Amino acid sequence: MSEMFEGSPSRDVLLQLRCHFTWDLSRGDLDLPDLENRIVQEIEFLDTKFNVGIHSTLAYVKHLKRQNEEALESLRKAEELIQRDHTEQAEIQSLVAWGNYAWIYYHMGRLPEAQTYLDKVEASCKKLSSPSRYSVELPEIDCEEGWALLKFGGRYYERAKVCFQKALQLKPDNPAFVTGFAIAVYRLDEFFRGDPRSVSLEPLRQAVMLHPEDTYIKALLALKLQDQNQEEEGERYMQEALSAMSSRPYVLRYAAKFYRIKGSLEKALQFLKSALQITPLSAVLHHQMALCYRDQMLLIKRTTINQFQGRQRFGRMIKSALFHFKKAVEYKPGFVLAYIGLANMYAEAGDYVNAEENFQRILHMEQLEDVRKQEIHFHYGRFQELHRRSETNALTHYLEGLKVKKETYVRQLLLVAVEKLVVRQLRRNRDNVENLFLPDFVHEESEKSKNCEAQR
Repeated sequence: MSEMFEGSPSRDVLLQLRCHFTWDLSRGDLDLPDLENRIVQEIEFLDTKFNVGIHSTLAYVKHLKRQNEEALESLRKAEELIQRDHTEQAEIQSLVAWGNYAWIYYHMGRLPEAQTYLDKVEASCKKLSSPSRYSVELPEIDCEEGWALLKFGGRYYERAKVCFQKALQLKPDNPAFVTGFAIAVYRLDEFFRGDPRSVSLEPLRQAVMLHPEDTYIKALLALKLQDQNQEEEGERYMQEALSAMSSRPYVLRYAAKFYRIKGSLEKALQFLKSALQITPLSAVLHHQMALCYRDQMLLIKRTTINQFQGRQRFGRMIKSALFHFKKAVEYKPGFVLAYIGLANMYAEAGDYVNAEENFQRILHMEQLEDVRKQEIHFHYGRFQELHRRSETNALTHYLEGLKVKKETYVRQLLLVAVEKLVVRQLRRNRDNVENLFLPDFVHEESEKSKNCEAQR
């Protein structure tokens, strides 16, 4: 970006603006079609008054796709909604959009228009007594930055949480700030699935209390209660969310996840089929469909695989799961979890060539979140151990996953996998000196993990 502004007198001024162009949102590794599709779906289907800047986020994505005229149209839509829904705070809510206007006009070479929006920002900063000519510290802007970070993926969740925390310091009971913070910590909690020290439960309760009509946040609360072994209460919230008609595809998706985890797979599939009728190109929905068929396949494998009808159903479930995993990666080519599911399903079908091909695709992906790196090495290690019968390769990948020090639920799975594998090897061969010290290593890593969890 700096090369584009070399020698330009506006460079330093533009970089002072608080907007999407200065929030360090990565460009090179983004799946722009998927990101745009998710934003458009949110605009169309998610009933929320909080994320007023979603059109500004869409404008930034349009710019990244070199569609600057469309980006300007999205900013005009953002301004219309701000004037309609936030009349009393229209100027404050517009600051981010104005910053984006200035940047986009600058990129288009339309410098007078860029200066017009710089002047608007400067006038507002002066009115708000900001010490800076072109930026101002406001919780509303912190909140909008938080929403944008949440939209750009897992590596930004921690920063999003900090943005909402900063906003809450000034307005602790603001429903928008509470909701944003609750969603950010809920997504971070997903890296510690089942952890009793979950930090998102109370923020989600507070968000529901402050805005009980928000079915999206109510569905998240239901899932978190289920995760914390409070399924009965969670189901009550999920039923309340389902009884309303707002945010329909999102609520259906989360209801499907709730009932899949509960073991009601047919019910989950019905919710997903209804959601796919509304948003047929959703990679997430196809992934959830595949997980339901995978779970049905695993149930058959444990119970009726030796019966003729059981084997037939087993084959149908694998075929259905493969179909939806493929759809998920088609609509979202960087969808790591879907690739893992696809590879595992090929392995279950005995198609090790395609399983290996899909594992190799994600093993060579770059700029992944730590938890995804751990998941890839864990599942590839399992593939090597259970299907390829190579304990050496399995151990290599388990240990590779453990090199990623991030404390997540996957790291615990890796530690257990290493421990079981090494104990089994030592029982067979006590002279295996190379593995003699691994149990101590596993114990040390487990203690470190416990200490880290205690500090959460």
